[in-house]
Amino acid sequence: MRADAERNRARILDAAEEVFAARGAAASTEEVARRAGVAIGTVFRHFPTKDELLTAIMKRMLAALLDQAAALRDPDGLFTFFAAVVARAAGQRTVITLTGVDLGAAMQGLHGAVAGLLDQAQAAGTVRADVAPPEVLALLTGLCHGALRGGWDPALQERTLAVVFAGLRGSVP
Repeated sequence: MRADAERNRARILDAAEEVFAARGAAASTEEVARRAGVAIGTVFRHFPTKDELLTAIMKRMLAALLDQAAALRDPDGLFTFFAAVVARAAGQRTVITLTGVDLGAAMQGLHGAVAGLLDQAQAAGTVRADVAPPEVLALLTGLCHGALRGGWDPALQERTLAVVFAGLRGSVP
């Protein structure tokens, strides 16, 4: 793909994330094109349907989460990742809902990244030794489901994460 075409694709995806997060399912591809600063034909050349555009946003989001997990090399990396995934789910609620993504299956795609962060945290003593990846993924999936339901203000999200993190650490909040 030519460099200008790649830039246009990235601008379209950035704009689509913003538009769908702000306007929900009612958002149009025309609005995405305006926000991206491209013609509607450019949007359709890259993404012939709205569903393909939404799917591309989801794939990019999952790839970004995997990249983020790989970059976290500190004892609290698992907690940082947890908070980022839940925040992303809350922020991209409309996109996730519109694509009909099976959240449990999507979280399984993060299994290796979560297992690596868990191993790192357990080696540093920041997470209990008896916690295994399936429990962490179940907690993460549950929190994301909560974030997708809406009504998750930042204070509720922070309190909920504090409870989960205390359980993972084996401490009382």
